[in-house]
Amino acid sequence: MSAAQEWPGREAPATRGGTAGRSPRPCNGDGAFRLSGGGVAGFEPVDPKVSFPELERRILRFWDAADVFAKSLKAREGAPEWVFYEGPPTANGKPGIHHTEARAFKDLFPRYKTMTGHSVGRKAGWDCHGLPVELEVEKEIGTRTKRDIEAFGIAEFNRRCRESVTRYVDDWERFTERLGFWIDTSDAYWTMNTEYIESVWWSLKQLHGRGLLFEADRVTAYCPRCGTPLSDAEVAMGYEQVEDPSVYVKFTVRESGHSELVGAHLLGWTTTPWTLISNEGLAVAASAEYVMVEQDNERYVLAAQAGEAVLPDARPVGWGANGSTLVGTRYEPLYPNVQGAHRVVAAEFVSLDEGTGVVHLAPAFGPEDLEIGRREGWPVYKPLDDEGRFTREAPEFVRGAFFKDADPAIIEDLRTRGLLLRAETIEHTYPLCWRCSTPLIYMARSSWYIRTTAVKDRLLEVNESVNWYPDHIKHGRYGDWLENNVDWALSRERYWGTPLPIWRCAERHDTAIGSLTELSELAGRDVTGIDPHRPSIDQVTLRCAECGEEARRVPEVIDTWYDSGAMPFAQWGYHPELDRGREPFGQRFPADFISEAIDQTRGWFYTLMAEGVLHFDSICYRNVVCLGLIVDAEGRKMSKSLGNVIEPMDVMDRVGADALRWYLLTGGSPWADRRVSLDILNDVVRQFLLTLWNVYAFHVTYANASGFQPESAGVASQDRPPLDRWILSQLAQVAGEARQGLDGYDATGAGRRIARFVDDLSNWYVRLARRRFWDPGGAGGTDTEAAFLTLQECLTAVARLLAPFTPFVSEELWRNLAAGRGGLPESVHLCEYPEPNDSMVDRTLDEAMHAARQIVELGRRIRSESKVRVRQPLLEAVVHYPGDHDALRPLLPLVAQELNVKRVVFAESAEQLGRWRAKPNFRSLGPRLGPRVKEVAATLAADDGSLAARLAGGELATVTTSSGEVSLGPEDVDLTQETAGGWGMAAEGGLTVALDLEPTEELRLEGQARELVRLVQDARKAAGLEITDRIELGIQTSGDLARAVA
Repeated sequence: MSAAQEWPGREAPATRGGTAGRSPRPCNGDGAFRLSGGGVAGFEPVDPKVSFPELERRILRFWDAADVFAKSLKAREGAPEWVFYEGPPTANGKPGIHHTEARAFKDLFPRYKTMTGHSVGRKAGWDCHGLPVELEVEKEIGTRTKRDIEAFGIAEFNRRCRESVTRYVDDWERFTERLGFWIDTSDAYWTMNTEYIESVWWSLKQLHGRGLLFEADRVTAYCPRCGTPLSDAEVAMGYEQVEDPSVYVKFTVRESGHSELVGAHLLGWTTTPWTLISNEGLAVAASAEYVMVEQDNERYVLAAQAGEAVLPDARPVGWGANGSTLVGTRYEPLYPNVQGAHRVVAAEFVSLDEGTGVVHLAPAFGPEDLEIGRREGWPVYKPLDDEGRFTREAPEFVRGAFFKDADPAIIEDLRTRGLLLRAETIEHTYPLCWRCSTPLIYMARSSWYIRTTAVKDRLLEVNESVNWYPDHIKHGRYGDWLENNVDWALSRERYWGTPLPIWRCAERHDTAIGSLTELSELAGRDVTGIDPHRPSIDQVTLRCAECGEEARRVPEVIDTWYDSGAMPFAQWGYHPELDRGREPFGQRFPADFISEAIDQTRGWFYTLMAEGVLHFDSICYRNVVCLGLIVDAEGRKMSKSLGNVIEPMDVMDRVGADALRWYLLTGGSPWADRRVSLDILNDVVRQFLLTLWNVYAFHVTYANASGFQPESAGVASQDRPPLDRWILSQLAQVAGEARQGLDGYDATGAGRRIARFVDDLSNWYVRLARRRFWDPGGAGGTDTEAAFLTLQECLTAVARLLAPFTPFVSEELWRNLAAGRGGLPESVHLCEYPEPNDSMVDRTLDEAMHAARQIVELGRRIRSESKVRVRQPLLEAVVHYPGDHDALRPLLPLVAQELNVKRVVFAESAEQLGRWRAKPNFRSLGPRLGPRVKEVAATLAADDGSLAARLAGGELATVTTSSGEVSLGPEDVDLTQETAGGWGMAAEGGLTVALDLEPTEELRLEGQARELVRLVQDARKAAGLEITDRIELGIQTSGDLARAVA
């Protein structure tokens, strides 16, 4: 038996087989079958009590045995390319539940585009370098500082990093497969591989040659725990709300052009008391007004605008001037540290919105401070070491203290010396290391930068060509980031990363290297086979071409985000100088689609765009879907400390991958935070997957009992009953709407439209057509055949519609219902996506069926309000319908069946059915209208019923009062009915229904018989009997029930 003929309930063969080497036959776009030739008899029986996790494991075995993923790629060879980039996950630990969302979206759209006739390469990738990996290894070996790592040995440390990446990649691959994410891990790119690194080196060499890669002494964000600078993108990922000191400090004036200020205190404010050790100046706003005030016999100078908020009880002393007149004023140093500083300067960045208008300057710890210090010729006093501890240069009482831990001692020292006005606390955002959560220091040090500010305008221009989902990201979160672009701090003072390919001699002549081949030529020996990581690469020296001195590589590695941003070209080993990777890169650049969590606006989304512009002056991706964060059922971030972490593999083993995927893809706006719990996912199983499964099980059970053979059925759609034609009309429309949604990257809208169709199929079509499927002898004729064929077409089309969303259950349906029949493909994932078929759409029938469903809903409402059971037959329903009676009339038998009435008739007007009366709802109208509510009450009392009928139908009505018109809604009135005795009435949207609620004796007995049938059916189910089982039934009864069953 070939793979195409296997039933999904059986074990897949150990060897590959099936249809490899030939293109799959596409399915008809409208869902209808045009089958020829021999087929497979019968369907594999379906267990209504399905285990979706077990089903999925069975499908995984089939996919593997039949090599379906590879066949799906091969079938589209030569088709138009649709390019997808896999954002490489960092293999620094096992995947978490938060990784499932992006992978669900990144699987959905490539599957869909493959089914719509595109060639979609799906190359996996692994981000191997950087702090995420290093910190994981540090936990394993117990190191806490860089000194510990170097004592451990860089070679062994990096070996452990490589080993860690490889170990966790295995976990990721198992997770990826279990989720049903089809991506080629056998040909994945690894950012630690030599060809990838050489491609990155080539790009950096180009930037260096153009003057865009440079070294500079700047204040940059620095992690004292990791011992390295970070980029602004990394800093943006680590902001958290923290509590810090808020201190007002007295700087005593020593010299000033205003003699009356001598001895007064310039009042400064800071939330970083530890930087006061390095204070070298004060900044004021040149055009702002400054005043002197007195409090507790001390005089203070501060901005007039800040005076009342900071010193509300102070007394003005009659002095005031612009800040520009304070420039040059000298003050007593808080801590003597440098010569020639400690004076007032003017600066544009001084804000009057907070603080005192007097900003303390520490050039070693602020970018603007450093700029002013250089302009003024101040030295840079930096008494912190690389671990963030105060050195011997600092005052004795803080030496050896971690910078943040020194705050209390400094505050107390200032208080003791009378230099502290007051100390408070403040809650604000402060950057922590995005990997280790250590508070960052903005500190002056030498680093390598990429001059991204040189291409800022081009980045903004390119961004206009990108379709962002949601759209507001383009000019909001991401656009703002580009507008405030700063140079990219590229270098990292670490170990496991792509080495910065700059060799420097003692004369500081720099040589940028683009490949190991080039390095071999300059080194005078073959080094093409060495590991390009530290420490091996550090041991390669060369002769400086400029001066002939020995040159060694600078010690830094690069930002791992540059690695991932290089993947469009580096994944192919692209290297023009080595003539490598040109063709695949050219074919697959830029990307048509990328998707990750919204925090990647500062991460991968940015680095991709920046490198695309820097190297190729091009857009790098056309469409990007931003995703929200995964939180627990209460909306809290998942963490081990809260005990609310759920493991994705456990979730999939308990509820299945399809349930998880479906919820993530359709459960809400993709960019909103998504609450995930087992209870939520079990609801998905009950509300959607089991609904679909029950329809599928129903079809298979009854089709097998009736001997239905889809390949021999031949009832044309136009010859089928209205109910069949209606559901096929809906199917033709849902195909178009799902395509429209997915083409616009609206997974949620497309999925929910499919879900509505499944609900229509289950709760309307099958419900109303149920009796037509019972034909155990196979003699039901055309009507039964039409019902089976219609449901067969709907289910196989749904399998294809859902294939990108829920690939497992879709495969199950397809394998049992369609695979191998008439030459159809062995897998739903080798089919084409359903196309809209306008010829199948019947708008008139759609409108009529909508009205029929409204009538049923109103009729059920009447029964419910009147406490009349649905199983109790009634004589008549009377309907006033303002639409096309001729279109609705063929559907009235279905309405009668659902309402359990003997007949449904039309009324010429709603007034024939009864009259509505409306009275004001004083709770709603009283507060809004006041005395005018009496006028509204009078108008409603005089109403002939037409105004009340509109309100009963859910419409708005207008009432004229002495003060103008008043608009009323249904919630503004209390409605009552005036109908003939024994009748009930309901209305909505212009449609009115009345039911005769008093059954005849004959109808009453029929209702009792129906209750008996229900009891028998319940007993059959409880006994585990199938519909095809013949049973002996004995009933012993008397009285009315005996008459009912006689």
